[in-house]
Amino acid sequence: MVDAASHRPCALPVGAGIGYKAQHFSALMEDPGPVSWLEIHAENYMGGGGRPLAQLRALSERFAISVHGVGLSIGGEAPLDADHLARLRHLTGWLNPASFSEHLAWSTHDGAYLNDLLPLPYTRATLARVCDHIDAVQEAIGRPMLLENPSSYLSFDESTMSETEFLAEIAARTGCGLLLDVNNVFISAHNLGMDARAYIDAFPVQHVAELHLGGHDEDAGGDTPLLIDSHGREVAEPVWALLAHTLERTGPRPLLIEWDADVPDWPVLRAEAQRAADALDAARAAQKVPA
Repeated sequence: MVDAASHRPCALPVGAGIGYKAQHFSALMEDPGPVSWLEIHAENYMGGGGRPLAQLRALSERFAISVHGVGLSIGGEAPLDADHLARLRHLTGWLNPASFSEHLAWSTHDGAYLNDLLPLPYTRATLARVCDHIDAVQEAIGRPMLLENPSSYLSFDESTMSETEFLAEIAARTGCGLLLDVNNVFISAHNLGMDARAYIDAFPVQHVAELHLGGHDEDAGGDTPLLIDSHGREVAEPVWALLAHTLERTGPRPLLIEWDADVPDWPVLRAEAQRAADALDAARAAQKVPA
C-alpha cells in the first residue's frame, strides 16, 4: 500500500497547461507563451522508442508533464490488466511525471476493450471495487493518482449515493487526489437535469489537485439535446463562467485546456491557454493569493 501522506498526488505548477499534440512541438519549444505544463495520454507513449518518445524526453526537460490514462478501466468488474499496469509503471518510472490521472469509468468487458468511458452505478459494491483498483494502480506506480469526475449521459436507479459523495469516499479511503473537470460537470448537469453550481458546491474540493476545461458539442437527435464531451472546439462561455465559480471554492489550481479532436493551429490553442492563465490570475487577485 502506498503511503499517500508521504507523497504529493500532483506537483504541477499552478498555471495553464495544454494537452500535447505533436504538431505543436516546435511552437512549444520556441515560444510556449502562457503554457507551463503539458498533459500526455499514457497509452500513446507505451511503445519502445521513436520520435514520440524522443519528443517527450525533450519536452520533459522544459515542462512539467501530467500523464493522463484512458485505458485502465478503473471501474471495470475484472482485475486491472497486469500488462497495462506494467507498461504504465515503466512510463511513469523513467518520465517521473508531476501527476498521473485516470477516469471514474469502465471500458473493458470479458477481455474486450471498448473505445469509450462508460458510467458506473454509485453503490457500496462499486465503491469497494474502484478503491481496490486505485490501490492497485498506486501500488504499481509508487505514487498517489488523481481520479477524474465523468461526463454523464444517464444515471442509475440503483445508485445509493451522489457522485460527489462517491468521489469523496474514494479519496478518503485510498488517499488519491481528485481531478475536477469543469466541462464534465457542465455536461452532466445539462444531460441529467442537475444544477452545475450546486454540484461544485458539494464537491470535496480539499482533494482537488487539478482542473480541466474542454469544448463540447450538442447532439440534437433526440427530443432533448445531449451535450457530448468532444474536446473538439473552444471552451464554451458558460463553462468559463462555471470555472470562475469553481475557482472561488478551490482557489487557483493547475488548469488544463483539452483539445483532442479537430486540433487547431497553435495560435488558437495558445489563445485558449492564455484565457486559462488569465482566469487563474483573476482568482489570485480576488483571493489575494501570491503568484
